[in-house]
Amino acid sequence: MHQPNLRPVANIQLSELIGALSYALDITEGQPPGHCVRCCWIGMHIGKQAGLSQDQLWALYYTLLLKDLGCSSNAARICELYLTDDLQFKHDIKTVGDSLPNVLAFVLKHTGLKAGLAERFRSVLTILRNGSGIAQELIATRCQRGAEIARLLRFPDSVAGGIYSLDEHFNGNGKPAGLAGEAIPVFARIALLSQVIDVFHTANGRAAALEEIRARAGRWFDPRLVAAFEQIAGDEAFWTVLGSDRIDHAVLALEPEGHAVPLDEDYLDDIAAAFGQVVDSKSPYTSGHSARVALFTDMIAEELGLPDERRRWLKRGALLHDVGKLGVSNSVLDKPGALDRAEWDAVKLHATYTETILSRISAFAELARVAGAHHERLDGSGYPRGLGAADISLETRIITTADIFDAITAERPYRGAIPIAQTLGMMEKTVGTALDPACFDALKRALARLPD
Repeated sequence: MHQPNLRPVANIQLSELIGALSYALDITEGQPPGHCVRCCWIGMHIGKQAGLSQDQLWALYYTLLLKDLGCSSNAARICELYLTDDLQFKHDIKTVGDSLPNVLAFVLKHTGLKAGLAERFRSVLTILRNGSGIAQELIATRCQRGAEIARLLRFPDSVAGGIYSLDEHFNGNGKPAGLAGEAIPVFARIALLSQVIDVFHTANGRAAALEEIRARAGRWFDPRLVAAFEQIAGDEAFWTVLGSDRIDHAVLALEPEGHAVPLDEDYLDDIAAAFGQVVDSKSPYTSGHSARVALFTDMIAEELGLPDERRRWLKRGALLHDVGKLGVSNSVLDKPGALDRAEWDAVKLHATYTETILSRISAFAELARVAGAHHERLDGSGYPRGLGAADISLETRIITTADIFDAITAERPYRGAIPIAQTLGMMEKTVGTALDPACFDALKRALARLPD
């Protein structure tokens, strides 16, 4: 197998890496691709118009790209409470506002539509009785987790605080802390305003976006920031770029000069591990999955004699192999019974999403193909492309072996964890059809070396 074309770490920009990975956050929120990037374009213009310093603009830049870092952590709970598709729920709730009739209509429209009548009635009643507490729980979970992961990504408290306070409202009626006015971090105030502008602009155009933020000025939004955006809105070039396929390059160019953060190998490892945690937060049944697959991948690679640099590169791919699962509803991921055809098709899309997201990072082009192919089988019956053995790299075969081993030994919604000896017996039956013989043997040797 050939070695990857490893671009020097010095040539990878933090802005490129985070901007690309923000697309994973978009699909978790049920938003059209590029939502966080577009919010960054909007918010950076607001920040400049409001007179933020260069240091503040740098922190704002990453707050905007990472505002949804914690979004995967409440997905399972949304499905449990509302008996619904968390992706559609999250997409639609962003247009609801805070008027009681709209909130009630949203609850009735999104709760338990596929459940039995009695079950749906119970869920709706629970939500109507405990709506404020439920909203507090969901938002607090998301905000806390987002701030934690921002710190794992080595961002300062100003960025973590902006992410934590994203859902605060200027009048003090937001969450999780009920902050008001200037007490809300300015990065959070700009991020929420930018989010609403993008959601309404994408759905119904600039007039709808302007009408919405004017209506919420003083309630949700800082009136001075709304006024700042109204100044920007008169620039036709701003809207042209916002709606164009040049938006990614335009946002890369917006990162304040003189604030470039050097990326070394350790930092790349931390970023991969942090986004692996975003993925694993999506479901209680995937907690720790990415980290364990990365560990088993490295154990197999070591047994096969791959060089240290190659192992480190591959371990990042293993940490990110399931990033596409952020685009699959928890109503499917956590379903205790058999999946129907449409649900299975939705699950299979996650491999394509993984490759698409990682391919946005120019230095990760080959890693994207390796990670995105982890459900391919040697006999050609895998997905997403139905590749045969000749087209499946050794690196992919390693991740596949590690992934299957962890999937079987971990607890699932429809069964308990399966012991290692039984797992290996099950896997052995697929050697040569799904699993590579050398990789499977390497896994067994690596496991045999572990202490009892």
